[in-house]
Amino acid sequence: MYLWIKAIHIIFMVTWFAGLLYLPRQYVYHAMPENRPSYELFKVMERRLFAIMTIGAILTAIFGITMLIMGGGILFHSGWFHFKLLLIIALVAYHYACYKLMLTFRQDANTHDHKWYRWFNEAPSVLLIVIVILAVVKPF
Repeated sequence: MYLWIKAIHIIFMVTWFAGLLYLPRQYVYHAMPENRPSYELFKVMERRLFAIMTIGAILTAIFGITMLIMGGGILFHSGWFHFKLLLIIALVAYHYACYKLMLTFRQDANTHDHKWYRWFNEAPSVLLIVIVILAVVKPF
């Protein structure tokens, strides 16, 4: 049963990351003045994508916690796991930042240019790489 829970955890993690990678990319286009005629469409797309990515995040957490319970908490004795948890907290903070930015766009109050969003869009990629390496290689 543990491997089924792990597979489902990974599936929802992919769903969550798809949103974390794509939503800020939408912000890049939403922040470009030449796309002004599409601003209302961006608002709808961003809201829907945020909902899907939030569901992915919640289900990732539920199945991750289920694995921890099934494993008897043995992972809490591993240094790599502590670092992974720290990075997951950073992901949740990034998710929340995406939410705040979505609200800013919804109110037509964005103050960042598309170049800022291009840099903002890189954070989940870096976190994904490090989290996967930690979970697979377990370096410490």
